[in-house]
Amino acid sequence: QIQLVESGGGLVQSGGSLRLSCLASRWTLDYYHVGWFRQAPGKEREGISCIDSITGQTYYADSVKGRFTISRDYAENTHYLQMNNLRPADTAVYYCAALPKYGTECQRLKGLNDNKYWGQGTQVTVSS
Repeated sequence: QIQLVESGGGLVQSGGSLRLSCLASRWTLDYYHVGWFRQAPGKEREGISCIDSITGQTYYADSVKGRFTISRDYAENTHYLQMNNLRPADTAVYYCAALPKYGTECQRLKGLNDNKYWGQGTQVTVSS
């Protein structure tokens, strides 16, 4: 069973930093990559980062490249998203998601259209 729980969101000033965490079940990590997505009010969901659980290759959207870093701690069953130099445009609900281990969704930052593959989300608000 897929289990994903995000934490670490909050309110931060422009230029500040936050680190999001995604705690996953061991079963989830055995069969899926983990990616990070976000959705701002009135906008479509955006894929922002993923880490290939087999190769360790990381992928980033252009909008966050150089500012955000994805990492993992398998001993803790946790993925992290370190977000630096935050901007008001980064304000959104951030989700971690399970992506098929043998598909291309991780590389393409493409989430699946079923709620069971998603965590509940954590709000990030960046003030100017």
